[in-house]
Amino acid sequence: ASRVMVASRNYADFANEATFEIKKCDLHRLEEGPSTTTVMTREEGLQYYRTMQIIRRMELKSDQMYKQKIIRGFCHLYDGQEACCVGLEAAIKPTDHVITAYRAHGFTYTRGVPVREILAELTGRKGGCAKGKGGSMHMYTKNFYGGNGIVGAQVPLGAGVALACKYFGKNEICLTLYGDGAANQGQIFETYNMAALWKLPCIFICENNRYGMGTSVERAAASTEYYRRGDFIPGLRVDGMDVLCVREAGKFAAEYCRSGKGPIVMELQTYRYHGHSMSDPGISYRTREEIQEVRSKSDPITLLKDRMVNNNLASIEELKDIDAAVKKEVEEAAQFATTDPEPPLEELCNHIYFNEPPFEVRGANQWIKYKSVS
Repeated sequence: ASRVMVASRNYADFANEATFEIKKCDLHRLEEGPSTTTVMTREEGLQYYRTMQIIRRMELKSDQMYKQKIIRGFCHLYDGQEACCVGLEAAIKPTDHVITAYRAHGFTYTRGVPVREILAELTGRKGGCAKGKGGSMHMYTKNFYGGNGIVGAQVPLGAGVALACKYFGKNEICLTLYGDGAANQGQIFETYNMAALWKLPCIFICENNRYGMGTSVERAAASTEYYRRGDFIPGLRVDGMDVLCVREAGKFAAEYCRSGKGPIVMELQTYRYHGHSMSDPGISYRTREEIQEVRSKSDPITLLKDRMVNNNLASIEELKDIDAAVKKEVEEAAQFATTDPEPPLEELCNHIYFNEPPFEVRGANQWIKYKSVS
């Protein structure tokens, strides 16, 4: 109780906001880029910190549950890359659109799905955000078109969402994300071409975490300057480990798209702490020392924490309280995800179409019939 008293007494001593110097972006076909100084309020800082901690803790819990065989199948974890999804969400509006690849848990959370629904989806339960039928790679919510399992296939879909934004004239934009591994896919360049021709409000975002599965970018790409890959489309390369860099670059890119200038490419230089997926230990193609060095020098959560404490935006005790609350929330979500029932077999074929009358679906043989309800 006494500690709570002390903390509440000190709130008045904190600064309301602080100004920070951030790393300059590398530019392609742009006269000027995002500002190199930015203001972060205490409230924003606490929110970013909490969100990144939730995602980190949720992914570590997923790792644990996978090893206990409670989560099965494909599972790609996002820890290390938290500044990307948190910074981007801070740069756009809830009415804007996001589509990504299969490393989707972070974006699912920042787009508004609670932890319990994400973990329940991972365990294939009824209370999951896709009713237990999507699993790790296929989570969706309003204005979030999910994880997509086919490498690079979400990029043309993202341009389609951007086309809808333009067609309906709503001044909305679409963030279309893919990894460095998908960046060499032919369909990405076809999409760039259409998006530029039709001036679609699309931000193409390459989350470059330096390895496509087990192959380093240097071994996979003749040019690793992914922000220049759009050729005729302007681009910027951003420090993806700094939530403020990502936020400012995101705001810059969003404004560019909204003003009717067409698409823009963003490369976020980031790093994943886990292997490509849970079946990859992640240390056969890179050393433990490399991972440790990134953790110690550029961890997105540590970077934000140090900034906040050093600029009197928060105290270490206050951040520890947030950590404890986050831990509790994730533990309770995991409890829900292991006790919630699995969906019944008769719901297997539901939601094939949206808003259609019920119809019959053939099962594995012609005598098995399911009903599909929207």
